[in-house]
Amino acid sequence: MSKVLLVHAKGGPPLGHVLSRTAAKAEVHLLALSALPPAVAGSARRLCASVMTPAGAHRSDLVSLIVARAEAVGADAVLTFSEYAVVAVAEACEALGLAGAGGASALARDKRLMRRTWQRHGLPQPEFRPVGTEADLHAAARSLPGPLLLKAAWSAGSTAHQIIRSPHEVPAAWARSCDVMAESARLGYAELHVAEADADYVVEQIVTGTASDWFDEPGWGDYVSVEGVVANGTFHPVCLSGRMPTVEPFTERASITPAPLARDAQDRIVDLARRAVDALGLRDCGTHTEIKLGAGGSMWLIETAARFGGAMTVPQIEEVFGLDLVGMLVDHLLGHPVAWPEQALTPARARGAAGSLVVLAVDGRGRAWQDRKVWDFPAVSADIPLSRGSRLSVVEESSLADGRVVPVYDPAAGANTMAALCLLSAADARTVLRDFETLVDALPRVLPAAQPEEVSA
Repeated sequence: MSKVLLVHAKGGPPLGHVLSRTAAKAEVHLLALSALPPAVAGSARRLCASVMTPAGAHRSDLVSLIVARAEAVGADAVLTFSEYAVVAVAEACEALGLAGAGGASALARDKRLMRRTWQRHGLPQPEFRPVGTEADLHAAARSLPGPLLLKAAWSAGSTAHQIIRSPHEVPAAWARSCDVMAESARLGYAELHVAEADADYVVEQIVTGTASDWFDEPGWGDYVSVEGVVANGTFHPVCLSGRMPTVEPFTERASITPAPLARDAQDRIVDLARRAVDALGLRDCGTHTEIKLGAGGSMWLIETAARFGGAMTVPQIEEVFGLDLVGMLVDHLLGHPVAWPEQALTPARARGAAGSLVVLAVDGRGRAWQDRKVWDFPAVSADIPLSRGSRLSVVEESSLADGRVVPVYDPAAGANTMAALCLLSAADARTVLRDFETLVDALPRVLPAAQPEEVSA
């Protein structure tokens, strides 16, 4: 039986989903760079031939660590689904002579390199400037049309985002982003391979999105993601996922598969995603490309990742389109033939719809809850009425345990302050969207109030 070394770190699809699909294809050896979620620790040890958790002293050269472990277990493929380990795994695959994202993986990780590459290829994107100091940010704020968005170049999950509306806001924005990146690193949500990556930033113009020119009904966010894969250097789009509007500054609240777009609109979006991925020169990996939608058919590239979308994007695709993307990618990396979709799948091919909701302590208008609440999924599932036939579940490994106090939403920390991740299945994408709106509005009403001693603890 073929052997796979799976490198686990924070982020990406739920580990339980990834492990079960990988174990169905090969003997799995797990290299855990982050602690295993308690909800899947037991199943991980049952499904894996070995589980290694390296001590900090042995992680200074992550590529060498991965190479050594792959050689020790005789791995025929090495892969990761975490944004923070993509570059290290790609470089390890290069050293081992195995299929992987390739030497260009950093272009899909460092937002400065990504935007420069797209700029050379003439692809539509916001105006931007790389920044490494507060002085750089002051200079960029003087030269770029505002408002501006400051991003950490190696971040994920909308962490360290700061909106800058005037030059006098630069010092506070810079200080806050630096503080958030330091805290994210402490929590394990940071680049694992590139030294001092938390010092790299990019600032860009905030372009105006217009969802109403693309969707037939209100409530949709003004951006979508194109899920796909690169196999032997060829991009294969799989499908599109839609979004609810983000929470300020640009924290994602929900992803819904499929995106209910007209065929010609989907084709134009997929064409831009293809050009974006091709420009980066990736070789063998999943891809996740986010695109901002504007008026009159205008579009701007947000970012591309050399891995599948995080949260529940991959399980959503499996439920709606019947594609096991994890298993298909494992097969491909092992050299087995895989029948990738010939073109991006449309809503007409979908079996219902599925979406994932990030529970944040903000209402439908993005305003903070007035009182602190305790997470209680049984109360949510029992007391919030959903559409007939809709099914709601909680992703335990990505959620607080029942009884824990919901964190206060921090705009700069983004998804780091989420309380839970919920999955909802329904008859169509419109129903998922409406049910999510119902959930968001009802959560502060049905969740129990936190007691003072719980908040202080």
